[in-house]
Amino acid sequence: MKNLTLIIPAKNESDSLPIVLNEIKNLDCSIIVILESTDIQTINATKNFNCKIVYQLDKGYGDALIEGIKNCNTEYFCIFNADGSFIPDEIKKMYQSLEKNNLDFVFGSRYQSNSGSEDDTIITLVGNYFFTFLGNLLFKLNITDILYTFVFGKTELAKKLNLIQKDFTICVELPIKAKKNNMKLGSINCYERKRIAGKKKVNAFRDGSLILAHMIRLYFK
Repeated sequence: MKNLTLIIPAKNESDSLPIVLNEIKNLDCSIIVILESTDIQTINATKNFNCKIVYQLDKGYGDALIEGIKNCNTEYFCIFNADGSFIPDEIKKMYQSLEKNNLDFVFGSRYQSNSGSEDDTIITLVGNYFFTFLGNLLFKLNITDILYTFVFGKTELAKKLNLIQKDFTICVELPIKAKKNNMKLGSINCYERKRIAGKKKVNAFRDGSLILAHMIRLYFK
């Protein structure tokens, strides 16, 4: 898919990133890895792979995605995490769903039939269901997993969203702003693997509170 760029935020993922890059090396697409300039170990881990490195101007997961989208020059983009939890074969499924259903963005879901997660805890499971329910209730998003950032979409439209959230609240900012701009959203079943190495960067309670507050702000904005 020469018209696709994989956007890979990879802070402190020096152990898992080479495995992920090796797994996707035969995909016919562009790859952008977003890093902090001080993350020397992860920068060095990309040396044997054909990918473009973009350095963050600021910090945070959301900031990394914003920089990746800004530097994407292909028709489509796909957010692809560096921890090994995403399955490359599902990228094609997302593209096919977007084309078949005339969508603008496709969101991977761990909660549809024939999907699942090796990474969920009872806390994150309940939280994901709650925020997805809230997003569908308040914004009529019609997606089934609002917090899973395995997203495939049209680059030009993503750039028009003016995404500004530099932390994990970007996971709700993207679909909500897309819906408010009358863009078409959909979901497909995906399976989340256990991360290869390192520690999960999301703090369920802290980030959950930030996500809830941001959803309320977007509702009244």
